[in-house]
Amino acid sequence: MKRLLGLLMLALGFAAPGAQAQTPVRGGILTFAVAAEPPTYDCHQANTFAVLQRVSAHYSTLLKFEDGKYPNIVGDVAASWIISPDQLTYTFKLHPNITFHDGTPFTSEDVKASFDRVKSPPQGVNSVRQGSLVKVDRIETPDKLTVVFHMKEVDASIMNTFASPWNCLFSAAKLKADPKFPERNIYGTGPFKFVEHVAGSHWVGARYDGYFKPGLPYLDGFRAITMGAAATVNALEGKQVLAEFRGLAPNERDRLTKALGDQARVQEGSWNLHMDISFNPQRKPFDDPRVRRALSLAIDRWAGAKALGRISPLHDVGGVMRPGGEFAATEAELETMPGFGRDMAKNREEARRLLKEAGQENLTLTLTNRNIPPYVAIGVYVIDQWRQIGVKAEHQQVELATWYNTLNNANFDIMMDSYTDHSDDPTTGLVKFLSQTKYPVSSSRFDDPELDKLYMAQWAAPDATSRRKLVRDFERRTMEQAYVVPLVWWYRIIVTSPRVNGWTMSPSHMIYQDLATVWLTPQ
Repeated sequence: MKRLLGLLMLALGFAAPGAQAQTPVRGGILTFAVAAEPPTYDCHQANTFAVLQRVSAHYSTLLKFEDGKYPNIVGDVAASWIISPDQLTYTFKLHPNITFHDGTPFTSEDVKASFDRVKSPPQGVNSVRQGSLVKVDRIETPDKLTVVFHMKEVDASIMNTFASPWNCLFSAAKLKADPKFPERNIYGTGPFKFVEHVAGSHWVGARYDGYFKPGLPYLDGFRAITMGAAATVNALEGKQVLAEFRGLAPNERDRLTKALGDQARVQEGSWNLHMDISFNPQRKPFDDPRVRRALSLAIDRWAGAKALGRISPLHDVGGVMRPGGEFAATEAELETMPGFGRDMAKNREEARRLLKEAGQENLTLTLTNRNIPPYVAIGVYVIDQWRQIGVKAEHQQVELATWYNTLNNANFDIMMDSYTDHSDDPTTGLVKFLSQTKYPVSSSRFDDPELDKLYMAQWAAPDATSRRKLVRDFERRTMEQAYVVPLVWWYRIIVTSPRVNGWTMSPSHMIYQDLATVWLTPQ
């Protein structure tokens, strides 16, 4: 009963009984599994968790999401800050005595150089999140411990940007000498120093004794081991690794809890990661909104979430924002939107009517999908849903490289896709549903000035209530036009050894990876 209570509280976002009362123990090496190799070491140019789950421990950020209290934002290198009444000036005071891992002092110039690199990348550097700083006019450094961001206009997401784990703080001197230095070099101020990376095998970090936060980190070091899903479950069961920080499938959780009993600590909850289908409006008949909307209407998301949740991490029904998040639609709000009504007989009757009106009663199409779980499972489900309105679909399952090539060449009818983000902020969360020609994140090829206008309005909204209303307006138009439509959201399941303490799951697998507060119960 005690263990069951602990699991339930963890699933609800609370610490297990007694976890907070324990005194952290210093020492030990944390071993954990990571499923993929990092294509770069450079946070500013990366999109994959395979980078962050290795390099976050070596770097600091200006702000961060507070450990165990998501989505609260606290300082990292910033000791304090002041926001002007007009929200156009952000002044940060830095902690004194921060140093890089070779002892070189860290100053406000390093903050400025890092954010300038994201905002205006030098030639040859690809800044993936350059758009997040377009409202920043200039950055000033009046002294070594003060950095000031002057805004062109109000940015409702700027604190989220300052706390983003992707905005690692680099050395101004190293960037000046070589703008590409972070691509293959680790030089930061984080809690752990870089030791080595052996491609296909492991990544090792060691405690930085000069870390500016007193008493941290607790660990002597960490070892991230590269291994696939099946090997990870075996390694967790055999206790060769103590954790996997991205997420497991329900059957993998069940296998581990059955085999390990009390030696498996489970945390689970909603995940800021969704599956969607993207139409190609450049190819007929998907240029017709009636066709796109009909195909979305035919999909029973509520039944799908229930069925797929038994066999995969796909679990929750939601719109354009994570279910349960601050800006998410309630179930009552969702049910009024096309594609989310619970009366499937009515939905499919309307879908058939729309197809007939568009002259597409005998529609055939190809769904291009990745050939891995859970993509295949939801692809099979969606095709069966379309069959019930008379649509015949070929399920084209391809390797990732082929999938990207198909996407980049717009050589598809409909694509199965997914999207994740480091937080629930709409400015980064909604980019998947924007005009591809202006915001090249969407898999669809469309221009919709109205969606773009609503997006810009929420970005500048003066308060959360106004912003939430604009997000609902955006969501409704997304479902009505159906260029890209959300299907089912993932459910995050983390299994660790009970020896791992001081780490709490959040809705994102991108944050809480600096490992500064993690400690191990001695064997």
